[in-house]
Amino acid sequence: MIVNSCSFESLHMPIEFKFATPVPLPAQSGITHAYQAVNLADAFAIQLPLSASRDPELLARFIFENQPSWVGKLLVVRDTIVAGFGLKTAKHLATLANDAKAKRLGIFKIYSTNETEIVVGEDDNHLDFRLSVLDSGGAASASERHLTLSTVVHCHNLLGRVYILVIAPFHRMVVKASLRRAARIGWPQAGADAK
Repeated sequence: MIVNSCSFESLHMPIEFKFATPVPLPAQSGITHAYQAVNLADAFAIQLPLSASRDPELLARFIFENQPSWVGKLLVVRDTIVAGFGLKTAKHLATLANDAKAKRLGIFKIYSTNETEIVVGEDDNHLDFRLSVLDSGGAASASERHLTLSTVVHCHNLLGRVYILVIAPFHRMVVKASLRRAARIGWPQAGADAK
């Protein structure tokens, strides 16, 4: 029997490691000033164990690949509704992710990455958005680490503004639940950094 070492550790993880809390957009994030006009901006942070990986791409992949199952069902509903408006669907974006030349993380295009942050997102007719996964732990000797998932959205038209108004509460639920689930499963450990 193979046991995920992360799962065992997560059983004994202090409760503060499992809650995602709203925070201001981090000043050091690449998305803080991504757009002149912003129609949605939010950020949620969760404490990371000191032993967790410091690779922001690995952490982001872990979050997106381990989302609660209801998130996928919500995306199917979203896709069914938005397809009639000519907007990009998750299914369409997944086909782009299968393109070997594409620099993508799941369904999202990768815009930038550095030692502490990965910025992903997408541009569409109705709006553009960027998501940041930022490890704000600083130096390897830091005594406390946080991972912050931030989102900024710039709407192009009325459709974009109505869309963001409708999905914003769901977006926030998905972000918090995804961070909580990643913490419950157990974050990838520092030795898993090799890509």
